Amino acid sequence: MAFYITRRILVAVPTILALIVFSFIIMYLAPGSPFAGERPLPEATLANIEALYGLNRPFYEQVFRYVWNIVVHFDFGPSLVYRDRSVSEIIAQGFPVTLTYGFLSFIVAVSVGVVLGVVAALRQNSWLDYLAVGVSIGAQVLPNFVMAPILVLTFTLWLGWLPGGGWQGGELPYLILPVIALSTSFMASIARITRSSMLEVLNADFIFTVRAKGLPKRRWVLRHALKPAMLPVISYLGPTFVGLITGSVVIDIYFSTGGIGQYFVNAAINRDYSLIMGITILTGTLTVVFNLLVDIAYAWIDPRIRY
Repeated sequence: MAFYITRRILVAVPTILALIVFSFIIMYLAPGSPFAGERPLPEATLANIEALYGLNRPFYEQVFRYVWNIVVHFDFGPSLVYRDRSVSEIIAQGFPVTLTYGFLSFIVAVSVGVVLGVVAALRQNSWLDYLAVGVSIGAQVLPNFVMAPILVLTFTLWLGWLPGGGWQGGELPYLILPVIALSTSFMASIARITRSSMLEVLNADFIFTVRAKGLPKRRWVLRHALKPAMLPVISYLGPTFVGLITGSVVIDIYFSTGGIGQYFVNAAINRDYSLIMGITILTGTLTVVFNLLVDIAYAWIDPRIRY
């Protein structure tokens, strides 16, 4: 197991470094300039600005300095639009907000999705199965950019039960609507994967053997059927968590939570290349890290993966 983990880490680290380099190259080749306005700047002024941000250095030196600052100092450089703040400061302000409701959405999506899938599989072709499948399909056809305004209209404008925006330090009333809007579509996918995987496991020979030995239903479901049924679900959890984080763009716009999603949109509009690169690298790094954790969990559940 230790050799497998070491091998996966040795693959993940160069992947992250390649992500940083390619992100810089793409931004370097992007047309336009964050310093361009309605009136073109004088050449002397533009040269001074480029010298201030190190954009007049050779390309290879810019790449090396950028990678070195991120790897060693975790410094993404200054923002080209927010002149008094660095990219690291902006991420440090917005990412905890995004991580809070993203993690809560992940917990809700996994717990509710797994329960719905298991119940639907154990009660196949019953009203519980039809109800669980119906809820999953309904949630699947309502992505977060559709669910968010529906929730605001229903629970804020019509019923007046919950606030329709803001953060207020992450108080519970301000978390409910963003978490529901962000988790529903992922919950539906997890429920469908769990149901199909659970049905396949329940028809396996070892399950018939366990049931023939007279084990209580709760015991053979939890100890023998659920573990192998979770393998496809676990492989889906890595992209799910990152998707919940990147899906915060819609949530930040509708609910004004102050997460990194709104900063990313503003950076794209204002051509704040350093902020775009910082958030992109952060999201890509999360993708690599959580896929690594999923691979380790997968190998722990199914030892055959190690070989």
